[in-house]
Amino acid sequence: MELAVIGSGKALQVNDSVFAREFNEDLVHQVVVAFRNAGRAGTKAQLSRSDMSGTTKKFKKQKGGGARHGDYRAPIFVGGGRAFAARPRSFAQKVNRKMYRAAVAAILSELNRQGRLKVVDAFEIEQPKTRELVAKLKSLEVSRPLIVTESGTEALYLAARNLPFVQVRDVQGLDPVALVGATEVVMTAEAVKKVEEWLA
Repeated sequence: MELAVIGSGKALQVNDSVFAREFNEDLVHQVVVAFRNAGRAGTKAQLSRSDMSGTTKKFKKQKGGGARHGDYRAPIFVGGGRAFAARPRSFAQKVNRKMYRAAVAAILSELNRQGRLKVVDAFEIEQPKTRELVAKLKSLEVSRPLIVTESGTEALYLAARNLPFVQVRDVQGLDPVALVGATEVVMTAEAVKKVEEWLA
């Protein structure tokens, strides 16, 4: 298939398996959840009765006082330990490389079908000025784009830093969460070729 390159009148020949793939919602959901979970710290921790500080002295006699208790660190007492205390853990989920690549290709294909994938010859700005980037985005008629370049320049990163909902990524930093969250995706022709090499 072909992708139109905005502003040049040319068309870019691309692989159907990357930009015309059938959308698999279950696969995309699984990969996005796994990617987000991999970023979770998993450092939540609570104190069980064995972790509590305090005396273990028996505070009343064994018989004649109702329920029998050993110490005040039991979970039923205010200030006592937690019955099923949370422990630090990893939230990571295993996702095969083939599944990950298939999900990214499915997202790109769906963006292309919906007309939200825009390909340009190059995307560079001379100075790290936000107004220059805003003017460039306005000419492309995009509002909340993910800009994907083959290797983003510092000027482009700095210009986009103050714009909410505008992200700049190189091909190596492309991930499914960024693609799903973007209203439009603007890719350079070189980035398209690199993504195609990666996913084909």
